[in-house]
Amino acid sequence: MNIEHVAIYVNNLEVEKNFFVKYFKASASEKYTNFRQDFTSYFLTFDNGSRFEIMHRQSMIDPKKDKYRSGYHHIAINVGDKNDVDNLTREMEDDGIFIVTAPRTTGDGYYASIVADPEGNEIEILAGNFGN
Repeated sequence: MNIEHVAIYVNNLEVEKNFFVKYFKASASEKYTNFRQDFTSYFLTFDNGSRFEIMHRQSMIDPKKDKYRSGYHHIAINVGDKNDVDNLTREMEDDGIFIVTAPRTTGDGYYASIVADPEGNEIEILAGNFGN
């Protein structure tokens, strides 16, 4: 078994798509639109085949995203080695992306940073091998 994809609702589909394409080299599907259901989405595919779906509805609500809440908290994306984590984090910071946590070795042995996407969702940027 494996997780086929993970999905989140976003306010601005195009901004989110462009964020993942630019920084994480995702390839975006054609936009799917279902006018009857007030639904649009993109599937973002990463180089290892994993997929992330971003979705939007005009009628959706947007509650405050408290850091410690039930539900999904963040996604983690493996970008290569420590230098890749450092370089991508620096590039994102230079571009004005909010850096939640600078690159460091975490308590559980990962080398990672945490950034916020344009809508405040946290993304953990990881070095390739656990503890390396």
